[in-house]
Amino acid sequence: MKLSIDLGGTNIRIAQVENGRCLKKASAVCPARQSASKVLSRLFQLIESMMNEQVNGIGVGVPSIVDPKKGIVYNVANISSWKEIYLKDIMEKEFKLPIAINNDSNCFTLGESLFGAGQPYTNMVGVTIGTGVGAGVIINRRLYYGQYMGAGEIGSLPYLDADFERYCSSFFFKRYHTTGAAVFERAKKGDAAALEVWREFGSHLGCLMKAILFTYAPQAIVLGGGIVSAFPLFKTAMQETMQSFPYEVILNNVKVIPSHLEDASLLGASVLFDE
Repeated sequence: MKLSIDLGGTNIRIAQVENGRCLKKASAVCPARQSASKVLSRLFQLIESMMNEQVNGIGVGVPSIVDPKKGIVYNVANISSWKEIYLKDIMEKEFKLPIAINNDSNCFTLGESLFGAGQPYTNMVGVTIGTGVGAGVIINRRLYYGQYMGAGEIGSLPYLDADFERYCSSFFFKRYHTTGAAVFERAKKGDAAALEVWREFGSHLGCLMKAILFTYAPQAIVLGGGIVSAFPLFKTAMQETMQSFPYEVILNNVKVIPSHLEDASLLGASVLFDE
């Protein structure tokens, strides 16, 4: 049995995972604005609450770049105190178990590839849409890391006056002084202005999909994150924007799929030891 952790700036999620199933889950608020030691303390409390004699390793997904051998995490998103944390060494010393650490979007993508919508595909890209935009890349059924687990940071590619992250995540809705959740509720009631906001979001996301097709030409792109619940509201605009992609044979053979796997990131973290 593995313990899997999805470490975020808002919440820390943990699960006991065995044979591709989450047996027990828990979460806690992450004290992201406090010191590095306070965040570690909260993480350790959560791990201890889920520990038992069957646990033989801990996999961790972190929103940062990672030194894969030394297990150092750098500049963790939304946890300002975690600039350079020797997380693997710290955790191995504390729990006396093997520790595997990777980028959180890589964990999501690995989970989808092995247990979710990505299973039929040899080459795929997973995209996480939330506070920002993250991505992981599967090539020949293996996770492609690049240096320091940094491959796939497509949200930071330049786009319009900023980058894709500013137009394809929660940042987009701040331009309208609202949130994705609020616009989603209004759109479900048929509010014309809200529906138009989702159409605009879809057109920006379509441009991001084209960027992925140019760079990786995958068989599938799996979308994850809370915003995916609104997929029917932006799907058409996204697909219409994608039609300008110049290589028709690639466009016609890619699937853009919303994730339906609730715990993709946790499941992915559980198999990091096999990578």
